[in-house]
Amino acid sequence: MTRVYEAVCVLELLLMIALLVRLARGPSVTDRILALNTISSQAAVAVLCYAAAAGRSSYADVALWLASFSYLAAFIWARYLERGLL
Repeated sequence: MTRVYEAVCVLELLLMIALLVRLARGPSVTDRILALNTISSQAAVAVLCYAAAAGRSSYADVALWLASFSYLAAFIWARYLERGLL
């Protein structure tokens, strides 16, 4: 089962690399914000899979923290875009 978690971690990292291209080349600000939010969500999933593979439950707290703050950051960016401050 550890190999499955490791494979998921590697796939998540490859997906994040593809999202970095969207982050750099995105045609609009909202595309870039969405890519950044997706990258942070994928990073949380990768950390969670690594925690399961390594048998360390304390890393699950890090994944939860990362996922919650990425959601909060996306909400703040959306509010700025809504008000036209960017």
